[in-house]
Parts: sequence; structure tokens; C-alpha cells
Amino acid sequence: MIARSSYRHMTLPRTRWAVLADPTSIGLWVNSTANGLAPIFGRMPSTLHNVAIIDDDPAVLKALARLLRTRAFAVATFESGRQFLTSLPEPLPDCLILDFQMPGMTGLEIQQDLVRKGIRIPTIIITAHDEAGIRDRCKSAGAIAYLAKPVPQAALFAAIEAAGGEGAR
Repeated sequence: MIARSSYRHMTLPRTRWAVLADPTSIGLWVNSTANGLAPIFGRMPSTLHNVAIIDDDPAVLKALARLLRTRAFAVATFESGRQFLTSLPEPLPDCLILDFQMPGMTGLEIQQDLVRKGIRIPTIIITAHDEAGIRDRCKSAGAIAYLAKPVPQAALFAAIEAAGGEGAR
């Protein structure tokens, strides 16, 4: 049963809509007295819950975190690779989204450092500078996706879904 405090009602003619705070689903559900609650949108894969985003651009961090939270992901943001590595969250994130071009450490260097430590987390590299050579290096280092900014939402969610199949090791 859904607690009354976990949703808001918007009363529309003959229909009552509710926005739920259910961590395994997204957004809008319809509430009819005959059928109870029924989802309008599909469910995200339940295997992924925690995503860490590492990007030196605060606007990108905020936008990506907000987008992922709309799909009920728990999101941790970090402004540098060093910040992430020194405060490696427990439990480990289910997926990493790394900016390739950052001062200090690139996204590829962060991924390689984790692998050297025996930590394998499905990783998505994002970049404003899409270059074939860098894309190939990231893919050969184990990145599950390489996406150019601005990151298309559909491509990002497809990559996260693919990360669910990889699983953290």
C-alpha cells in the first residue's frame, strides 16, 4: 500500500493523477477507483539503483543528476576524479558516468585506476570532444558506452540499461 504522504494529487475531470515516490518506477500513475493504481510509463530496470557522476562542470552535474533522479536513481555527484577516488562511496555505485576531459585525471584514467585496484564498475564516458581515437581507447579499456555532449536522454538511459547487464564486479 502506498502511504498518503508519498504522492501528490492533481484532480482532473473524471480522473485523479498521482505522482509517486516509488524508487523502482517513474513518474506518472493513474488512480481510478475501479482499477486502483496503474502505471502510465514503464519501469526502469530494478538491478540498478546507484549512479555516480563525475564531471568538472557543475551545470552538467546538476542537469544529469536531476534527469536521473526523475527516473528514481540514487545519484552521487563528484567534481573530480580525485574527489571520487578519495571518498569511494560504500556501497559502490552500480554505474559510473565519467566526463572524459577533466583537469587532474581524465575519465579514462579514473576507470583505469579503479581496474588496477580490482574494482570494476560499468562505466559510461561522456565528452564534449568526440574523437574516434579516444572513443576506441575508452571502449578497449572497458567503457560500456561513449557518448558525446550534449548527451541524448535515450542514449544515456540505453547505456545505463546496458550497465545493468554488466553489473559491478
